[in-house]
Amino acid sequence: MVSVRNVPPAWLQHARDGWQHRGEQRPPFAEDPGPGQESVWDYPRPPVVVPDGRAVEVSEAQGLVASTDRSVRVLETSHPPTFYLPPESVIPGRLVRVPGSSHCEWKGAAEYVAVAGTTEPVGWRYPDPYPEFADYAGWISFYPGRVRCTVDGEVARPQAGAFYGGWITDDIVGPFKGEPGTSGW
Repeated sequence: MVSVRNVPPAWLQHARDGWQHRGEQRPPFAEDPGPGQESVWDYPRPPVVVPDGRAVEVSEAQGLVASTDRSVRVLETSHPPTFYLPPESVIPGRLVRVPGSSHCEWKGAAEYVAVAGTTEPVGWRYPDPYPEFADYAGWISFYPGRVRCTVDGEVARPQAGAFYGGWITDDIVGPFKGEPGTSGW
């Protein structure tokens, strides 16, 4: 059953309707993908969730935080993929909830997590998301600029902009939202 508070209000639908790029046609400034690569400009909007069976690990100075081969990628036009890991992939006691929240026009209200003993958010989750993301309630994504995130051993590079959490790997091409002048993307 979907809670009433998770049904997008009219202002949210208006925001969704205002998206400029929807992945239907790659803009002229987009990089062409090479063999084995994806263009973020081919990703749809609204975003989709795609299962990913590669080995994903998150670690920091004190060691491993999470590990799985059962992540999902959220693919959205102009953004590098955001990997979400199931809650059981997190080493027990390694993360704590910290103050702060944000809102995604597709996923809902997010809460933030930090490595235990610290206060800087290193990741976020949606405890009670909109229906489109309901199957992933509580799954956690991490900022690759704040903790070490790897995909099959490749270290993910962070998406520009302090707010975004996309994981840039060699198998995707941009340009990516987050750089100066890209807020309308």
